Amino acid sequence: MIRGFFRLIGLVLLVLGFLALVYDGARSIADQTVRLTRLGELWNDINQGSQHAVQSMVESFSPLLWNAVIKVLLNQPAWAVMGVLGILLMLLFRPGKPLIGYSRH
Repeated sequence: MIRGFFRLIGLVLLVLGFLALVYDGARSIADQTVRLTRLGELWNDINQGSQHAVQSMVESFSPLLWNAVIKVLLNQPAWAVMGVLGILLMLLFRPGKPLIGYSRH
């Protein structure tokens, strides 16, 4: 059941990543220049207060974690981060291979 839940989250992240890619593509075509929405910008547009709350919480725990890892992720295109996380979750929690020649009765 947990495996299915994480696969569902991976699928949702994959769909959201695809939607972000389509959104960036439409903006790029309209502006006739490459436009990429960074994950940090997207998070800021959705809920700015939560981003600041998470930043202060993580920095109080480990400033290096915020500056070296999370800031780098937030500066990447949203479609790439969500797509890669979705694919990783889908692969990590895929169902096991069926056993050949063994029946469970």
